[in-house]
Amino acid sequence: MEIIPTQDEVLELLKETGALREGNFVYPSGLYSDQYLQIPLAFRYYQHAKTLSVALSRKVRANAELRAMIPQLSVVAPATGGLPVAFGVCEALRAKQVYWAERQNDSEPLRLRQFLNIQPGEKVLLVDDILRTGAKLTEIKKMVEAAGAEVVALAVIVAQMAPGCPDFAPLPVYWLAQLDPLNLFDGEQQRDLSYPDRPVEKIWV
Repeated sequence: MEIIPTQDEVLELLKETGALREGNFVYPSGLYSDQYLQIPLAFRYYQHAKTLSVALSRKVRANAELRAMIPQLSVVAPATGGLPVAFGVCEALRAKQVYWAERQNDSEPLRLRQFLNIQPGEKVLLVDDILRTGAKLTEIKKMVEAAGAEVVALAVIVAQMAPGCPDFAPLPVYWLAQLDPLNLFDGEQQRDLSYPDRPVEKIWV
């Protein structure tokens, strides 16, 4: 495998580790899908975490302007899925530090972990495991900019952009693999399951 693996190699790695699964799944929302993607299941293996983190960092480092910022670059990610990626990319880049944003419950906005404070003028790389709706990264971007810092790029392991996902232009957005949008449907369509001979697995989170 090359330093930056191909899309097929990334997807094969995700399948081998159980991070990318095909089958019949029902999500907490009650909607069904024929696919399940959970990047931390791949990151639990040291070598795979290193492979993916280094590969994503190489894509960022290839940008000459970003490469010059690395010694002072801060990495910001949403908890919890983005954290393994953020720490891995920060280490691979040898960037300055990692911040993470979280929320107490769904009715509250994202905020940085207590005692973490972004400083005005900081250069920030936003990182997450998957880009789908872009809602979390958009919220974090606004929070970072409100603190006076500058978001310079975004990086994710997998881009699986739903309709309406922002493109974040003119910022560069990097990923290792791209998937079609997640196919979700309601329970009344169970007769249309992609794998009618398999049981339905309930997703916890």
